[in-house]
Amino acid sequence: MAPRANWKGHLRLSLVSCPIALYPATTDREKIRLNLLDKSTGHRIRMQKVDADTGEPVDPGDIVRGYKTAEGYVEITEEDLDAIEIESTRTLDITRFVPRDEIDDLYNVRPYYVVPDGDAGRQAFAVIREAIRARGMVALGRVVIATREHIVALEPRGKGLLATLLRYPYEVRDEAEYFDDIPDEPIPQDMIDLATHIIDTMKGAFEPDSFEDRYETALRELIARKEAGDTTLPARPKAPTKVVNLMDALRRSVEAQGGPPARKSPPRRSAAKKPRRAGPARRKAS
Repeated sequence: MAPRANWKGHLRLSLVSCPIALYPATTDREKIRLNLLDKSTGHRIRMQKVDADTGEPVDPGDIVRGYKTAEGYVEITEEDLDAIEIESTRTLDITRFVPRDEIDDLYNVRPYYVVPDGDAGRQAFAVIREAIRARGMVALGRVVIATREHIVALEPRGKGLLATLLRYPYEVRDEAEYFDDIPDEPIPQDMIDLATHIIDTMKGAFEPDSFEDRYETALRELIARKEAGDTTLPARPKAPTKVVNLMDALRRSVEAQGGPPARKSPPRRSAAKKPRRAGPARRKAS
């Protein structure tokens, strides 16, 4: 069953437009989801919305949205939200083109596949897609999904487009708040050489098919065992040993990756102390 489009509207580049649909490019539906149960009956638990002050259940028809202020809450109705509808609710308007490598990965939120919606605008869609591809750039636009306007980056992907929702600057934390307190560490060159050798032995192609969600696999195995009546818990993995000597750990890592035994650096010899020359003898005053 094909997924349902998250958004339908028009893609517009200046005076050229075409109908499009956005589909989520990723999914977590295959992940195991655990339900909350009543231990005594085995029945599922149903969450109930209650008044935070009185504890009484609230009818769904009486639940409204609100924003907390110093004076209390300001109620926001559906009519209020409809009144602030903006153009990007129905149109994904391209406003700028930027180099791909200028978009910091911190701003990436969620990817969507963009496809033409119907036959009418297929040629216009293909023209926009190939024009973006020819320039090797990323198109920036705005789109409203679930009442929120998002900045979106568009780039060609096969016969379609990949749209990535981007964060606003106020959503990205300043790295200086976390990195400035990291002290500068003196790093011997031989340690860097060993570490880069380890990296070289572990290089390879990006193969996502080789990724395994080990937690998901272990969870499925646990469920299968319990369903079969086996209640024994799996053995926990051993905690990694603490690194006592960084240089020794690097050397052992090189050998573990199949490299030649790392040669130990010869101990530095301290320079022989030269005999101290006596100064000229002072004459005694007569």
